[in-house]
Amino acid sequence: MQRSIVRVEGLSHRYGGSQWAIRDINFDISEKGILGLLGSNGAGKSTTMNIICGVLNQTSGNVYINDIDIRQQPMEAKKFLGFLPQKPPLHPDLTVDEYLVYCATLRSIPEKSIRGAVDRAKEKCGIAQYSQRLIRNLSGGYQQRVGIAQAIVHMPAFVVLDEPTNGLDPNQIVEIRHLIKEIAVDHSILLSTHILSEVQATCDQIKMIEHGQMVFSGTVREFDNYIEPNSLLVALETPPATDVILGLPGVEGVEMLDPPFFRVKFSGSGDVVKRMVEESVRQHWQLTEIRVEKSSMDEVFAELSNKKTTKRTF
Repeated sequence: MQRSIVRVEGLSHRYGGSQWAIRDINFDISEKGILGLLGSNGAGKSTTMNIICGVLNQTSGNVYINDIDIRQQPMEAKKFLGFLPQKPPLHPDLTVDEYLVYCATLRSIPEKSIRGAVDRAKEKCGIAQYSQRLIRNLSGGYQQRVGIAQAIVHMPAFVVLDEPTNGLDPNQIVEIRHLIKEIAVDHSILLSTHILSEVQATCDQIKMIEHGQMVFSGTVREFDNYIEPNSLLVALETPPATDVILGLPGVEGVEMLDPPFFRVKFSGSGDVVKRMVEESVRQHWQLTEIRVEKSSMDEVFAELSNKKTTKRTF
């Protein structure tokens, strides 16, 4: 098993009143990989992230970064932490070099090591060619790269990225996702995002917070399969009447789609697939395609959020 770089134990917080923003949150983050932090607006995701980054003091519970309590020893703990807020903390009137040198100084990197640290961060983020360019003159995608560079200039073990692709065009989004994967080779990444396709394309693990509590913790594949499939998409070139399909054991509903497709709702095990194939061969329905329909990440998210989703009718 990989060692944990972050431990969150019994984390709870409330803002003045009696309403808890988060309540008894517990999880570990391993030394390598990309963890997606999900949650609806107001679910407690931002509160959790801000406490982990030392921006907010929790009401109770503990956060350890590299086994250091961030509330008791914030300066020491933050040596192992890099943070890119949703709005990058850039100084647009500085050049890329000036800004990153400034950030390296804030991170207490020894003066003799600053140039090497800055060059390494620029190379990793693909911005070395813009060293003398004013930040204000960079595109949104490259400004975001500068923001990521400041988060890793001191080579932290753990990096938090809050909505890193927000406001970028599709090409820039793909580039930033690729960059995040490259950074994850040397760093543990916590990626906060509301874009589910981004989680699917980038992350290894998912934590989801709703109503101030952890409602899911597992792999992306486990998240994908959270809702058990209960329908098949079937293509039949010479189909029978829908009542015939409905009469098969385990079939609960049949929906006619654009020819030659049908949606077949089933209950129980996957034996329905075997029955459909066998019956199609026996009755000469000319089955050309059959596949189990999985719930989308949006449907899983809605289920975990206790939101109503539009259900298919049969």
